[in-house]
Amino acid sequence: MLQILLPSALAALAGVSIVVQQALNANLRVALHSAAWSGFASYAVGLACMAILALALRDPLPSAAVASRIPWWGWFGGLFGAIFIALAVFLVPQIGAATFIALLIAGQMIASVGFDHFGVLGLEQRSVDLPRLLGVALLMSGVVLIRR
Repeated sequence: MLQILLPSALAALAGVSIVVQQALNANLRVALHSAAWSGFASYAVGLACMAILALALRDPLPSAAVASRIPWWGWFGGLFGAIFIALAVFLVPQIGAATFIALLIAGQMIASVGFDHFGVLGLEQRSVDLPRLLGVALLMSGVVLIRR
């Protein structure tokens, strides 16, 4: 039971952190009068935190040989994170945190089911089945209810 409870609790905590991040970034946008600079500040603090984590874990710096074996597209995770932050900074004040997060999760679920089904970006292939499609449909229903 603990093997599923702890990861589930941590995943829920990650979800809470996204809501907190978006609220803080929206407030920072107002204070700085700039969506771009609030996003930059968010990434700068995140970069510093990840550097501290790497040092605390004593992770060695990857070698050039290791880095050269990574496909070119493997380096673009930060780009999509920046797109997420930029859109969140603009949209949370307009549509609210609950609607933004509901749509965010719906988009993630739809993309995840598709990525799993086709094995996109090296993911293990997991076919779409009726329970997954039902889950996506229920999630979309939740989005409609949250927006009301």
